[in-house]
Amino acid sequence: MHPDIAFVPAALPCAVLVVACLALAGTMHVAWLRSPRSRAFAVPIDGGRHWRGRPVFGANKTWRGLMAMPPAAAATFALAGLSRPLMPEGLAAGWWPLPSATLALVGAICGLAFMLAELPNSFLKRRLGVAPGQPAAGPWLRPLCFLIDRFDSAIGVLLALHLMLPLPAAAWGWALGIGAGLHWLFSVWLYHLRLKVRPG
Repeated sequence: MHPDIAFVPAALPCAVLVVACLALAGTMHVAWLRSPRSRAFAVPIDGGRHWRGRPVFGANKTWRGLMAMPPAAAATFALAGLSRPLMPEGLAAGWWPLPSATLALVGAICGLAFMLAELPNSFLKRRLGVAPGQPAAGPWLRPLCFLIDRFDSAIGVLLALHLMLPLPAAAWGWALGIGAGLHWLFSVWLYHLRLKVRPG
């Protein structure tokens, strides 16, 4: 075990840095999706399989989407670690003093968790008859799916972090609040880039 693994970061700066790392990784993810090279990997993760007459995840969950976030988050987490000595003291208190290689591994796992955490939501929506990329219908289902869409990835990342490193409980609240807003902005951005069929 690394001697600094027991370091408990300050909640708010920790949340800000985690969300910033994921936002930067998300920007790299979008750049990959817009790259012509990514189109060769636009293959559904479920291989087009169906379960009980409906797609497992749907055509929008592809390998090209899954493969970008882990290396991108590895890079941004490592960069945050390298930048920690240059950060203001209050901000540096929110980041683990670990080697960049360790943080890169943590970031890669968080990037993978970010993407995998969306799959149960997609699976559930297919079971409920919601088409890929389309909003759910109904007075209770639509707002429920909207909320799940905003929080599923963030919860996946926080769970992964919690299993690997000390993470203050208050960081969950901050990260979920900040992350949900940024997630929505990214969804709108992807829509305007024509990488999503609807905003939000």
